[in-house]
Amino acid sequence: MAHRIITQVVLTGSRILGRAFAESYRQAAASQKYAAAASKNPNTTTFSASGLTLDEACKILNVPPPKGGETNLTAVQERFKKLFDLNDPKKGGSFYLQSKILRARERIEMEVRTAEEVAAREAELKEGWKPKVFKDR
Repeated sequence: MAHRIITQVVLTGSRILGRAFAESYRQAAASQKYAAAASKNPNTTTFSASGLTLDEACKILNVPPPKGGETNLTAVQERFKKLFDLNDPKKGGSFYLQSKILRARERIEMEVRTAEEVAAREAELKEGWKPKVFKDR
């Protein structure tokens, strides 16, 4: 009698583990397909800290995406402040939405900052390198 119970426990456990491994494989394959599709479209690069794409960040804040790395940061900041205050948990808002709004602003600012750094490097390459010399008095 005991061997039947042990056999049933082992078979049930192996079925459960088999289903879990199969599901995790399906999720990994779907994630890999999504990553491959995202790498083909340069506009959908994700921000590693939050997983937000630039398009998602612009939709959250309802601002146009930066064109050529330039955007109206004052408009972004105004939308951020308005939406952040509206979703204050003390006023009945959602902490989750507040977090999403914050991450969206950070993502747009990162995109602009990166474009400015690239433009500065390119300008420096055109001008040539001019080191700053400081003299001791």
